[in-house]
Amino acid sequence: MPEPDGGAGRAEGRPPLCKICGLTRKEDVLLCHSLGVEFTGFIFAPRSPRFISPEAVSSLPSGPALRVGVFAEAELDFIRESARVAKLDYIQLHGGEAPDFCRALGPERIIKVIWPRGLTPRALALELERFSPVCAYFLFDSGKSGGGSGKAPDFGPLAKLISPRPWFLAGGLGPETLPAALGLCSPDGVDCNSALETAPGIKDPALTRRTLALLRDGGATAQGRKF
Repeated sequence: MPEPDGGAGRAEGRPPLCKICGLTRKEDVLLCHSLGVEFTGFIFAPRSPRFISPEAVSSLPSGPALRVGVFAEAELDFIRESARVAKLDYIQLHGGEAPDFCRALGPERIIKVIWPRGLTPRALALELERFSPVCAYFLFDSGKSGGGSGKAPDFGPLAKLISPRPWFLAGGLGPETLPAALGLCSPDGVDCNSALETAPGIKDPALTRRTLALLRDGGATAQGRKF
């Protein structure tokens, strides 16, 4: 696993890491591998239209990308068994899990989702302080709880964020929205899902390629350019 290096955001000149989530098909996983996507995400929340079973994930091609399993209000034993069967590198928690729950799964494996909307700067800082000892990454999403909303978050609290852990930005990110998002804040990584799809769980190769080209070509410096 890459060693997290927390701080105020990615180093200048370094493109953000890319996580493509909601994968369900072999061809989409192979495309991610060919494009150098660092993290592939699989959703184990049964209510999601992008749900996939751990057994199905285990049959998908392995490759250089790190595997992330996404869970929402799941039992500890289910997460552990799913991580084993699907050969997960990271566990992304979208529920109201307490720090002790994260600690039981292994802090070095945890991507903890935070919803900054509605939080004061002080409340957000306290939330980060509370979870930083028990996670490897934070992921900031729109909405207030549960799974990803597919909508852009409020960038205000994130514009000058100083995070004790590296962090991902999520929420409707794709080739049309990334330039503006990366012009407003400096995440260590981005999480893309619905904005790359033709249908839930079906990634569009052209949109995926455009997204990776944008990220590798300077991220925020690409604002205003057309791909």
